[in-house]
Amino acid sequence: MTIDEQTVDKIAHLARLELAAGEKQDMIKDMNKILGFMDKLNEVNTTGVEPLVYMTAEPNVLREDVVKQDITTAEALENAPDHDESHFLVAKVIK
Repeated sequence: MTIDEQTVDKIAHLARLELAAGEKQDMIKDMNKILGFMDKLNEVNTTGVEPLVYMTAEPNVLREDVVKQDITTAEALENAPDHDESHFLVAKVIK
């Protein structure tokens, strides 16, 4: 598969990007390089190789959650652009 200008236009539309003509040409080159790299990876023999879920076999080391600073509700709301007595108010985004 090769990337052409129509493919870049479609991807840019889906990603809500506006690309200038020069940027489109650069994007075509970059995306074709990425696909070329993926083709090289497809040539590697992966028979018997277990898929990785994590990059290391070491377990995660988690620290205890420790409260370092308490703030009151009033302090939390001080810099909020819109709030009532106890809540941040934001614009409705779901109909």
